[in-house]
Amino acid sequence: MEFLELIKERRAVRTYEEGKTVSQETIKEIIAQAQLAPSWKNSQTARYYVANTPEAIEKVKAALPEVNQTRVAGVSALIVTSFVKDVSGFTAGQADNELSNKWGAYDLGLNNAYFILAAKNSGLDTLIMGLRDADALRKVFGIPKQEQITSVIALGYGAGEPVFRPRKETDEICSFM
Repeated sequence: MEFLELIKERRAVRTYEEGKTVSQETIKEIIAQAQLAPSWKNSQTARYYVANTPEAIEKVKAALPEVNQTRVAGVSALIVTSFVKDVSGFTAGQADNELSNKWGAYDLGLNNAYFILAAKNSGLDTLIMGLRDADALRKVFGIPKQEQITSVIALGYGAGEPVFRPRKETDEICSFM
């Protein structure tokens, strides 16, 4: 798919087709493509925890608020994303500037953007959810304390046509000197 078409077609999907699964191999391919995202000093601190069986999906869903639980009905996988703290934005254990661990979140955001575009390019749809119970997710997957849990990404085959939400005019968000 051409890149401009890909970014225009990608949407946050809140309804998924029941019974359609995504193979573990496809999920790994999408994650491998996401790994091509840039990161601070190529630190690659993004981590992915994949629930792709009905039992595992239910455990992750239980860590989501009710509104998000309904939005992921029929999903093929739920992916918890995190980053290793104190690496991106740090040199020899010291923060390189005032953003410190926010660089890890920035890098993970880039990684997640690549992930959702790679998923769309594979014919899949996604929904990134920031509302989640990090402690419950940490227990489900055994995620180490040195990782900051950031989001849960729903992955599957969208049902229906998601609405395109208008974007601000470029002149509202851009300035030149």
